[in-house]
Amino acid sequence: MKIRDVAAAIEEFAPLGLQESYDNAGLAVGRPDDEVHKALLAVDVTEEVIEEASAEDCDLIITHHPVIFHPLKRLNSASYTERCVEQAVRRGIALYAAHTNLDSTPEGMSWRVGHMLGLEGMEVLEPSPAGGGAGFGVVGALPSAQASGEFMRRVMARFGVRALRHGDIVCDRVRRVAVCTGAGGSLIDEAHAAGAEIYLTADLRYNDFMRHEGRMILVDMGHFESEYCAIEILFDILSKKLPI
Repeated sequence: MKIRDVAAAIEEFAPLGLQESYDNAGLAVGRPDDEVHKALLAVDVTEEVIEEASAEDCDLIITHHPVIFHPLKRLNSASYTERCVEQAVRRGIALYAAHTNLDSTPEGMSWRVGHMLGLEGMEVLEPSPAGGGAGFGVVGALPSAQASGEFMRRVMARFGVRALRHGDIVCDRVRRVAVCTGAGGSLIDEAHAAGAEIYLTADLRYNDFMRHEGRMILVDMGHFESEYCAIEILFDILSKKLPI
């Protein structure tokens, strides 16, 4: 099987055209016509991930976050990005990422987290100009209202989160929940406008917790923890579309 076949399966679900202008999703290292026999799935490319892929005889690493975000001017091992790219090239391991296209595609990242929480009647928080149900974040309802503290403890247990950062618990019970995987501070207003009583996201700043104070619970569940589901999504795509 060729890398282009693997990429085509992923891009049928999450087209590269859905990625944001700042992003660098797709094949970063390797050639589309290179043969691939075994792939490793991860959230990030790290030196440890490269080592694992090499030990497992993988010739392709598929991640959520692209290892190359900005143009590289040199490869002299001065940064982890340079070391990862250098090691991937040396070991003949291709690097592919499905990032904001996987975030915004229908039934993508935030949808998966919403399903894991049992949300019903989900809608996109920020629809994409591309239409077709694409966009960032979702909002939906729990089957029944839950005590706010109980719901947050359930989030911790479900996603392996050891601690949550959250604002004032302004609602004793919550039912309408908004979710944006990764850094979702830019969608706080959209979550509030959608009637969410609690908003789950990551990378919230100090001042973010001041917005809509007293009207919505803001919860930072951790960037990695909110996006670990990318591995499950990618596995589902490849196991259903490609022969084993």
